[in-house]
Amino acid sequence: MKTLYITRHAKSSWEENVEDHQRPLNSRGKLDIVLVSNYVAANYKAPQLIKTSDANRALTTAEQFKKAFQVPDSGFVIENSMYDFSGERVMRTIEETSNDVDILMVFGHNYGLTQLVNKLGNEFIDNLPTCGFVKIDFETDTWNNLAKGKTKAMVFPKHLR
Repeated sequence: MKTLYITRHAKSSWEENVEDHQRPLNSRGKLDIVLVSNYVAANYKAPQLIKTSDANRALTTAEQFKKAFQVPDSGFVIENSMYDFSGERVMRTIEETSNDVDILMVFGHNYGLTQLVNKLGNEFIDNLPTCGFVKIDFETDTWNNLAKGKTKAMVFPKHLR
């Protein structure tokens, strides 16, 4: 069995005059990552591997979850290919994961992550909100050619406020 955690970056700020890749989190985003990461780490098994976009807002979000789950540096990978809004490159990154990894966590961006949640899970959502977490289980031994899995959990900041 394989388990995939899909998490969208926390709410980012548009106030600073920086390129999209460098946008930081806003104050609500900073609060949400602590709230959601602590809840998720307390209620779900830690991922063996975290793969995250190198965009500032996604990386900051992933680092907080890494801390909450106590994932070692060896289980934390920063990939430019995760800076993807269609979901295609994220899907390729998931498929390239070693089959030794049973629980994988990915951090990225919309609209790609909403599309992946709907493609891979069996529960439709209109939009994966910022700092939204989804757990999907797959009856398989390989990350390559994933068939539709079972959506086992959705944790959004609004559920915890």
